[in-house]
Amino acid sequence: MDNSLHGRTAVVTGGTRGVGAGIAQAFAEAGADVLVCARRPPQVPLPKTEFVPLDVRDAEAVRRFFTGLPRLDVLVNNAGGAPHRPLAHAGPERHVRVLELNLVAPLTVSLAAYEHLRRARGSIVMIGSVSGGRPSPGTAAYGAAKAGLESLARSMAVEWAPDVRVNTLVLGMVRTELSHLHYGDDDGIAAVSATVPLGRLAEPSDVGAAAVFLASDAAAYISGASLLVHGGGERPAFLDAATVNGNGRQGEPT
Repeated sequence: MDNSLHGRTAVVTGGTRGVGAGIAQAFAEAGADVLVCARRPPQVPLPKTEFVPLDVRDAEAVRRFFTGLPRLDVLVNNAGGAPHRPLAHAGPERHVRVLELNLVAPLTVSLAAYEHLRRARGSIVMIGSVSGGRPSPGTAAYGAAKAGLESLARSMAVEWAPDVRVNTLVLGMVRTELSHLHYGDDDGIAAVSATVPLGRLAEPSDVGAAAVFLASDAAAYISGASLLVHGGGERPAFLDAATVNGNGRQGEPT
């Protein structure tokens, strides 16, 4: 398969740390010219990438940025995230900000990039989450936004075909420099990792490799798809709750 991105220009939003940095590095290693956008510069320099300050929630700034680009072949809508916040613990304005960052901003950015991508017959990679397909207590607005993002990507893939391919990476848990905020210390991360069928959290480089694939010619006939990058998903809770029968096997549902 040809995963080379030589001669192509890619923009990765939120590409200065964590998953975004892993994607940016993977694109650079695949030969792309990579621009990373975020409100603040990376704390650790990212080799072979160029940083551009940009708040993706500022529609006018987003339009100016893309208008000034000479070309664009790949857009990765990665910027996003949300703090843990039960719904009743905050007013609607806080939850709306989560929706704006994780759903409205990718739409804003994609629209601003469309003409470049149409001319290049390029592609968009949305960074989704398993939170969009299951209950997400504590991050309900984030889960709702990610569900909407997958739907948006599928509609874009139809409306903008055959000029622009649009796909979504649906991510499970990823080990980044902020993992301790979600899972605790090393023991907590190890315990959470044990719940994943593959026995570990994803690394940003795992996500980067999948993003490179979707952006490359190897995925030339893939559009409107959602690629699960979650290590096998989550073990169903009923398996651990079920009592063991006399043969030493867990009871199976009928």
